[in-house]
Amino acid sequence: MKKGNIYTGTVSEVQFPNKGIVVYTEQTPEGVSEKYRVAVKGAVPGQEIEFRLTKKRKGKCEGRIINVITKSEIENREAPCPQYGKCGGCCYQQLGYEEQLRLKSDIVKKLVDGVVSDYEYEGIIASPDEFGYRNKMEYSFGDEFKDGPLALGLHKKDSFYDIVTTDECMIVNQDYNEVLKTVIGFFKGMNLKYFHKITHKGYLRHLLVRRAATTGEMTVNLVTTTQENVDLSPLVEALLNLKLQGKIVGISHIFNDEVSDAVKCDRMEQLYGRDYINEEILGLKFKVSTFSFFQTNSYGAEKLYGKVREYIGDTNNKVVFDLYSGTGTIAQMMAPVADSVVGVEIVKEAVEAAKENAKLNNLDNCSFIAGDVLKVLDEIEEKPDLIILDPPRDGIHPKALQKIIDYGVNKMVYVSCKPTSLARDLVVLQERGYKVEKVCAVDMFPQTANVETVAKLSLK
Repeated sequence: MKKGNIYTGTVSEVQFPNKGIVVYTEQTPEGVSEKYRVAVKGAVPGQEIEFRLTKKRKGKCEGRIINVITKSEIENREAPCPQYGKCGGCCYQQLGYEEQLRLKSDIVKKLVDGVVSDYEYEGIIASPDEFGYRNKMEYSFGDEFKDGPLALGLHKKDSFYDIVTTDECMIVNQDYNEVLKTVIGFFKGMNLKYFHKITHKGYLRHLLVRRAATTGEMTVNLVTTTQENVDLSPLVEALLNLKLQGKIVGISHIFNDEVSDAVKCDRMEQLYGRDYINEEILGLKFKVSTFSFFQTNSYGAEKLYGKVREYIGDTNNKVVFDLYSGTGTIAQMMAPVADSVVGVEIVKEAVEAAKENAKLNNLDNCSFIAGDVLKVLDEIEEKPDLIILDPPRDGIHPKALQKIIDYGVNKMVYVSCKPTSLARDLVVLQERGYKVEKVCAVDMFPQTANVETVAKLSLK
C-alpha cells in the first residue's frame, strides 16, 4: 500500500474513538500476501468503502473515506439532522439508537476484555434522551469556506478551520438554536471579523451556552478579543426578547486575547443577570457557572452517578476520597451516607463552585481542595477508606496512580470518559493487587462515538 493511493475494502470492526478497521490484503511481486490493518475515521462495521491511504508509518496505516460503496446493515435510518455529514459533531445518526448502544457496548467490552480476564460485564445503560440532551455547547465563529460569509457553530467534519452554522442541531434543546440564530444574525452585516487562527487578528471568537435540564435556566456567554469596541446592548435586548422554552438568566461578555484557540477568560463583563444556572441531580442542587465542569447530559448523569453509588456500596462511617471531583457532584452524593468526603480538583473555579454547592445542600462533611491530585495527595493527612476516581480523558498520571494505590483501600470506583485510558490504568491497578469485579458502560453522548465507563475494583 502506498500513501495517497485509493483502495476499497469492507469494515470489519470499530475501535474507539470512531475508527473503522479495514483489513486489506495485497500480493507482493514475489507472490506473498501482506495484510494491512487500516484505521478509517467515521466508518462503521459492514460498510464497503472506498478510501485514500493518508498515513503509513511503522506498521500503522490510516485512511480517509472517499465514498461508501455499500451501506452496512446497521445503518437502518436516514440521519434526522439536516446538517449531519457536514458538521463534525455527530457520527452515528444513521444508526438506530439500539444499534448505537450495541456498537458502543461492544467497543468497551473488547477494550476491557483485552486487559481483564475474569470480571462481570454489565452491558450499557442508555441515555434517557436520545436527542436534545446536552446542557452545554461551545460554538466557534469562522467561515464555512475560505473568505466565505460569517458562520457560527461547530467545526466542519475533518476540518480544523471551517465552521458549519449548526442552527438546526438536534442534540440540544431548540432554545440553543434560537440563541445561535440571534447571535449570528446580529453580527452578520456589521463587517466584524472572526479571530483568525493564523493571523491572530479579528474580534469574534466563541459563543458558550448552558441550559439546565431541570430548571430551564440559561446563560449566554460571548467570547471576543479586545480588538474592537462594540455596543452589545442591542444583542442583549434581542436575546431577552426571544420566546424560549426556558429562560435566560445571565448574559456575559468574555474577553480573551490568548493566541490559542482554547476558550479562556482574561476578563468577564456581566451584561445581564448572573453567571450561573441552577441544576438538580438526584435530589441535590448545583450552581453551574460558565467554566465549571459538569456532566453535559444531566439526566444521563443521574444514571451514571446511580451506578457509581451502587458500585461503591456501604459508605457508613467511612472516609471517601473523590479525586478529580469537578463541581463535587459525586462527593455530595456520597456525603449524606459517609463520615466525610474529600474532593480534589485542579480547576479552582470548580472547587469554589463545589464548596458553594455543598452549602446549598446543607452538607457540612464535604471538603474540597484545589490542586493537582499528584501533589495534593502528599499534603492530605486524612486517609481514605474508599476512593472514587473520575479523571480527565487522558486518565491518571502514572505517579498519581501509584500514590492512589499506596493507600491500600479495599474498594475503588473508576469513572472514565475514555475507555482506552481506563484499560491502560486497569493494567497497573491489577499489577498492584486490585481485582476488576464489574464494568458497566453508560451512554452519555447519543449520536456520537463517546461513552462513559464505570469500573468496580477491590483489593485482593
